[in-house]
Amino acid sequence: MRRLNREESTCGILSAVDPRIRLLAAGLLLALVVSSECGSFPWLVAGTCLATAILSGMTLRMLFLRLLHPLFITAMILALKIFMGAGKPQLLFSIGGLSLISHQDGLHEGLLIASRIMGAVSVAMLLSQMMTFTETMAALAWMRIPRGFVDVSLFAWRSLFMLYDGAGIVYTAQKNRLGYCGLRRSLRSFGSMAGMLTIRALDGSQSMTTAMTQRGYDGTLPLLRYSRLSAVQFIGLLVFALAVTATWKLQN
Repeated sequence: MRRLNREESTCGILSAVDPRIRLLAAGLLLALVVSSECGSFPWLVAGTCLATAILSGMTLRMLFLRLLHPLFITAMILALKIFMGAGKPQLLFSIGGLSLISHQDGLHEGLLIASRIMGAVSVAMLLSQMMTFTETMAALAWMRIPRGFVDVSLFAWRSLFMLYDGAGIVYTAQKNRLGYCGLRRSLRSFGSMAGMLTIRALDGSQSMTTAMTQRGYDGTLPLLRYSRLSAVQFIGLLVFALAVTATWKLQN
């Protein structure tokens, strides 16, 4: 998720939708994409979500960086399905004693898996672009997700920034003292930094627990507890669900 607080609204229509509606709509899209038996629907979802993410303010460079890992996984699965999948083998070329064989059924299965991966990743990317972390956690708490999961996620999110800042300070101090000159000294410096960060994390968790307990924290997240969903939001979700379900049904 991008940040804790929303800075500016880059897409007025989507930003007006309640976070709980966005999360439910994303869950429906993910379920339809994963259960799709044809690759056309996941690719349609992927194209729509990526285009919406770009229109909402995501740069092409950020889009490429976020898709780099999923694209690599997709390429590996597609290659494994083509060359090691089931079906009738087909000789591509043979050089001397080396031959390359592909499988037609494996190609179809690989393309279907690739479409599902890209469709699901695109939905997750759009959701992360349009929702802040606190909105996501509040929506999950409203949906009665186990309280332990929400608490651990919130504490881990906050601790990430604390550990990142601490690691930057320690690394800068070590680097200024030539702590990363040579492999041996680099490993020693890295080990010292990891030990210091572990101790700081433990001390910080105890201090955080004491501070939140003294401020009356009881383990609940009241951000959306008393916020009711309007009839317009429910009707919009229903229309969206009917539209995407009909599209999924036609293409399957």
